[in-house]
Amino acid sequence: MLRIGDFSKLSRISIRMLWHYDEIGILHPECVDDFTGYRYYSESQLPLAGKIQALKSLGFGLSMIKEILGKYEDVQEMERFLILKRKELEGEAREIRQKLQFLDSTLKWMRKDGNLMDYNVTLKTLPERYVASVRQVIPAYDQEGLLWEIMCRELEGQNVQQAAPCYGMAIFHDEGHKEHDPDVEIQSTVVGTYQDTEHVKFKTVPPIQIASATYKGGYDQISRVNAAVANWVVENGYDFNGKSFCIYHVSPSDTSDPEEMVTEVCFPVKKK
Repeated sequence: MLRIGDFSKLSRISIRMLWHYDEIGILHPECVDDFTGYRYYSESQLPLAGKIQALKSLGFGLSMIKEILGKYEDVQEMERFLILKRKELEGEAREIRQKLQFLDSTLKWMRKDGNLMDYNVTLKTLPERYVASVRQVIPAYDQEGLLWEIMCRELEGQNVQQAAPCYGMAIFHDEGHKEHDPDVEIQSTVVGTYQDTEHVKFKTVPPIQIASATYKGGYDQISRVNAAVANWVVENGYDFNGKSFCIYHVSPSDTSDPEEMVTEVCFPVKKK
């Protein structure tokens, strides 16, 4: 039998954590001396301690480790747990890459003076347009590509001719920002007359007055561009007057380099 200090050294688990493992039921002492309260572990428990440490190193939390330990010898169940963890870590890795990209973009922006009004805001009117449109609730804003895939797939057989400029854009219909399931519509201006499909609808869009700012680079800049446009709207005596949208002059379908993308952030406005 091993006293808790010796077991701690051999298992490389702190005494404090061994107490915690006992409390939550994943690793109990082999016995506890009724008189002294000393905790004793057996050498045969070291493999279990090793499994716990291995699962922790893979990123599993203690509640999940407790569940996994009951199925550790089931190869199929273990494979299922590991695949789920891999998908979770891949999602976290994507988030980290996005944060790093945002940090890099912010550093570049700060080195240019940190002036929000570096974004040139203009007032203009988009003309009346005949557009192909797809509107759906999607899982997240960064999955807007699902809508463009639908449009391309369903219009493939109609030889649709895009206008010049085509004003490829995304319109955000929710009242506020949505963490999940935003209501997004994409539009592309076309020339000619075409039949609606299951998801693609053709319609005429009236002219609209907008305040807009065009910038080059990744979508992580949008919050700063929004602030620049909002400042301009307030300072020039306008009110917001409709759903915001983005026009993609150079989109991810045109370049794989985020720094080469060109986006115009647009807010419908009216004079106070």
